[in-house]
Amino acid sequence: MGKKYQAAKAHVEPRNYTIAEAMQVVKKTALAQFDETVDLAIQLGVDPKHSDQMVRGSVLLPHGTGKKVRVAVFAKGDKDKEAREAGADIVGSEDLVEKITKGWLEFDRVIATPDLMGAVGKLGKILGPRGLMPNPKSGTVTFDLAKAIREVRQGRVEFKVEKAGIVHVPVGKASFEPQKLTENASTVLETIVKAKPSTAKGVYLQAVSVSTTMGPSIKIDAPGVAKMFG
Repeated sequence: MGKKYQAAKAHVEPRNYTIAEAMQVVKKTALAQFDETVDLAIQLGVDPKHSDQMVRGSVLLPHGTGKKVRVAVFAKGDKDKEAREAGADIVGSEDLVEKITKGWLEFDRVIATPDLMGAVGKLGKILGPRGLMPNPKSGTVTFDLAKAIREVRQGRVEFKVEKAGIVHVPVGKASFEPQKLTENASTVLETIVKAKPSTAKGVYLQAVSVSTTMGPSIKIDAPGVAKMFG
């Protein structure tokens, strides 16, 4: 453990914080030269191996992510024009599928019209592991491209529970004011609490923590969050 990390960790008390308290502390733990991302880690009492316990979706952060998002859109005809006018970084159909197949991955989010999902499906092994596959539940498979592109640019983030039952969601940058981080994190947590599958038994929200890209983990009071938004 380096001296910087030790100094950052010294700001963290061994207790559970409220969301607002945690966001005050997390700003003090940023130790890198760059503007670190602030991430929530949420342990859920679900078994993702069962499809009826899969927790996934998207949420529009009130203050955005602080990151410039490069958007790739699969569309053709009038929808191609709509996507370009809405500010997509690259638009295409089969030609874009071929470009990505050959290794081009200079984008952060992917949106597709439903009629092109057959072609986009061929990219499952490339986009899937990177969390980039368009999905109707996250609003990235749609004919309303202007709205989807606008929301992605404004800070719509996707979330999906991993095999171990954990959800990771970015809620801003270390340079954000604590209040903005608090409001972004609260929006995410409320959305995930309300996304509880009806088949999930026992304690749903088991643990919540926040950290910067390089900083130590800060525990948030999970029962308190569940009570607040449940």
